[in-house]
Amino acid sequence: MNIIINELEITAGDRKIYGKLYAPEKEGRYPAVILCHGYNGVNTDWVEECSYYAAHGYISYSFDFCGGSVRSKSSGKSTDMTVTTEKKDLLAVLDYIKAMDNVDEERIVLFGGSQGGLVAALAAAERADEVRALAMYFPAFCIPDNWKSKYPTADDAPEEFDFWGLTLGKGFINDVCNIDVFNTIGGFKGNVFILHGDKDDIVPFSYSERAVKTYEQAVLIKMDNEGHGFSEQGNDKAKKAVLEFMDKECKN
Repeated sequence: MNIIINELEITAGDRKIYGKLYAPEKEGRYPAVILCHGYNGVNTDWVEECSYYAAHGYISYSFDFCGGSVRSKSSGKSTDMTVTTEKKDLLAVLDYIKAMDNVDEERIVLFGGSQGGLVAALAAAERADEVRALAMYFPAFCIPDNWKSKYPTADDAPEEFDFWGLTLGKGFINDVCNIDVFNTIGGFKGNVFILHGDKDDIVPFSYSERAVKTYEQAVLIKMDNEGHGFSEQGNDKAKKAVLEFMDKECKN
C-alpha cells in the first residue's frame, strides 16, 4: 500500500507539538497508532515503524515531546519537561488524531518505547475508554524508583543538572517522585503488548514482568539477547509482532 508522509504540528495551548503523519494514500477511515519516543529521542526514531504500519493500513503519527530532546522541533525547554508534561503532550495528540476525518476514533493504539512507554502507559490509564490497545518496547517503569533512590525528595536535587546529554530541572524530580506506576497503569483494562530484551541494562526485565501481573490483559514477549534498543533483526521481529497485535485489536 502506498503511503503519504506529511509534517504535522499540533497546537495545544501555548505548546507547539511537531511530528510527522504517515497515512495510506487511498482515501478511507483507518485505525491509528500514536508513537512516543524515549528519553532524549525524537519522532524520527520511529520512521521504520511508522512507514511499515501506514503501509499496512494505519494512520501513524510520531512526534517530539516538548522539551524532550536536544533535537526536538516542538516548543519548550528541557528544564520544564517532566513525565507528566510528556503525558499532557500525548493526550493533546490523542485528541487531535481522534478528530481527524480519516481516523476511526474507536481504533486508536498508543505505542511507546522506554520513557515513552511509561508515558503511553500513564496516558492509557487516564483515557482508558479512548484507547483501544497499548504496545510498548522496554517500558521504563523503573524511572520513579531510579530517581527516588538518587534524590529521595526534590529538595535534594539541584535546580538544573545534566542527565544523559539533556539538561533537566528540579521539577522533573518533583514530578517523577510522585508517580506511583503500578497503582496507576492497571487502570487501563484493554489489551497490552510488551516486548523487552533479556539483556536490557537500563530497564530491568523484572519491571515488565511486574507490569504483566498488574494489567488485566497483557502479553510479555522476551526478546532473547536483546538490550535497551533492539538490534536490526530484533527490531524487524518486534515491529511485525506489534502489527499482528494491532491487527487483532483493530481489524478483527
